[in-house]
Amino acid sequence: MTGKMDMPLRYLKGVGERRSQQFARLGITTLGDLINFYPRNYEDWSNIVSIAEAPFNQTCCIKATAITEPAENRVRKGLTLYKFKVSDGTSTMMITIFNSKYAAEKIKPGCEYLFYGQVGGNFNHREMAAPQIETPGSGTRIRPIYRQTEGLNSRYIESCVSRALEILDKELDSDPIPADIRLKHNLCTRRFAIENIHFPKNAEDINIARKRLVFEELLILQLGLLKIKSRSRSSNTVFICKDYTDEFASLLPFKLTDAQARTLKECIGDMQGEYPMSRLVQGDVGSGKTAVAAGAAYTVIKNGYQAALMAPTEILAEQHATSLTSLLSKGGIKVGILTGSLTASQKRKTLEELSTGEIDLAVGTHALLSEGVEFKKLGLVITDEQHRFGVAQRAKLAAKGINPHILVMSATPIPRSLALILYGDLDVSILDQLPPGRKPVETYAINSEKRERAFNYVKKHIDEGRQAYIVCPLVENGEESDLASATEYVEKLAKGAFKGYKLGLLHGRMKPAEKEKVMDMFAKNEISVLVSTTVIEVGVDVPNAALIVIENAERFGLAQLHQLRGRVGRGSHKSTCILISDAQNEEAVRRLKIMCSTNDGFKIADEDLKLRGPGDFFGNRQHGLPDLKIADLKTDMSILRSAQSTAREILAIDCDLKLPQHQELSKEMAKLFEKVGEHGLN
Repeated sequence: MTGKMDMPLRYLKGVGERRSQQFARLGITTLGDLINFYPRNYEDWSNIVSIAEAPFNQTCCIKATAITEPAENRVRKGLTLYKFKVSDGTSTMMITIFNSKYAAEKIKPGCEYLFYGQVGGNFNHREMAAPQIETPGSGTRIRPIYRQTEGLNSRYIESCVSRALEILDKELDSDPIPADIRLKHNLCTRRFAIENIHFPKNAEDINIARKRLVFEELLILQLGLLKIKSRSRSSNTVFICKDYTDEFASLLPFKLTDAQARTLKECIGDMQGEYPMSRLVQGDVGSGKTAVAAGAAYTVIKNGYQAALMAPTEILAEQHATSLTSLLSKGGIKVGILTGSLTASQKRKTLEELSTGEIDLAVGTHALLSEGVEFKKLGLVITDEQHRFGVAQRAKLAAKGINPHILVMSATPIPRSLALILYGDLDVSILDQLPPGRKPVETYAINSEKRERAFNYVKKHIDEGRQAYIVCPLVENGEESDLASATEYVEKLAKGAFKGYKLGLLHGRMKPAEKEKVMDMFAKNEISVLVSTTVIEVGVDVPNAALIVIENAERFGLAQLHQLRGRVGRGSHKSTCILISDAQNEEAVRRLKIMCSTNDGFKIADEDLKLRGPGDFFGNRQHGLPDLKIADLKTDMSILRSAQSTAREILAIDCDLKLPQHQELSKEMAKLFEKVGEHGLN
């Protein structure tokens, strides 16, 4: 659907340049964007109730006549009330308008109005404060409520949508979903869906329209992800002749768990198959994903290829490089590191050794994606903490080889429902077993009054030789918060609760060399207490650290708290996580209770999804994937499964979407993925 759909919004009557800039803040720049900007909720003005029958403290619509003029009552500076009485012929009710002389002056005794709001008071005296007020002529109907921005209210957006639908009348007949698929899944036409998602006649029409639009959104998303996956399905050009798993296992100072052995076998099986591997290894904190990745890399390298491992932070990249060098050098494999902090001469040397094949395994950050990074024979691409990267970034690294195998790792447990969306282009392996010796971390939630007691507990264990983390969310002053910065906080601890103890500070704004020095000192137990921001969330591994205290724990999401807790419990010592929070709101209290009740990352992830929904699951939106405008993974799983199977059926008969009935789908798919930097889907 193109043509008028792509018309810039500023040309819509009543919008203009200034308003179009306000719409742009909502991601709306064309008429097509506007009609695909769906209501977030609805107000039902169609169900009119009498004053006497109106339920208390529930939103309802009442039709009544004003019988007195609004009387002004200045309560205090900045607060003026306008009160007047209305009647529906049987009962009366008092209406209060706040701080709006303009709205009050529009009320005329003897005229009839619709009042939409919550009824309060008692059975003898009913009242409604700050209702929305309309004339009956504007229609007793279901009204859409849109997400707003400064300068644009929902009513104005509604009027613009109405004008846009008039202009786009003929374009709505173009339907990307073929008629046979609509019939099979009992879906309405796109015209009906768009008209009734914005201006429904009843609740049933909203449900019919929503089902269709959710299916379309998920179908297009799944087609795009499956197309990305199918790119590497042309043929396996990195064929693995021999499995070196046994040789790799002999290098390890521990025995692989059954889950690790099974997952490694799945990886090798993929790499020996007809198509290149494209697999996600998902596991809880400490489940041993890195050993699986190292095993896959070992076999690939022993078969004459190179491997690359991309990590989201320099600390994690350096840690991987150190541990992999220690392990794989015994098998004659050379590991090289490529990060932004290398000197020019170090970078030149690394790039040369990559291009000549002298480096077998390159470990790095986003620097691996840079122009000038060339491999002699790249056979395997590994991305760690996959949610920090996107589909496009993964593809960019893979493009440095010829259809290399893809292995992605995520230590952020993801509910299976969300994994179907985020990793629809990957096969999934789950490490559902922890290595022997990993003890569950005891977790306690306390308020700030018990902080001193908690610190005494920490000091007792430090005196016995252990180490501790103390986590606070901010780095320095100037951020809009009442929280002390990590910099101030470490100074306060050094002079107070932890006077005489060896303290260190780690935060994301430190230079890489400074971070490395602090982490090295902590690893060598030259620092007893590491005060840190969430930079330690990913991958920091110090087995002697047995305690973690998280200040203002309500400021963190469940997944993030679980990641932070995963920094302890890595050695043989009993480990403890203490969550400090004075928050009283229901959601914060529930989060902390969940953390205290389980160490199972997948249970925590399911709870996190219930609490926050998929859009906020990672704090920042999942990089590299399109926004979901209408689908809700908590309620739309059955539609997702139907959309996935339909996408596979379509691609099975028309892998390039060239058939006439699929060309609109192809255009919509390309448009969706173009916005997130994923090109060349067709």
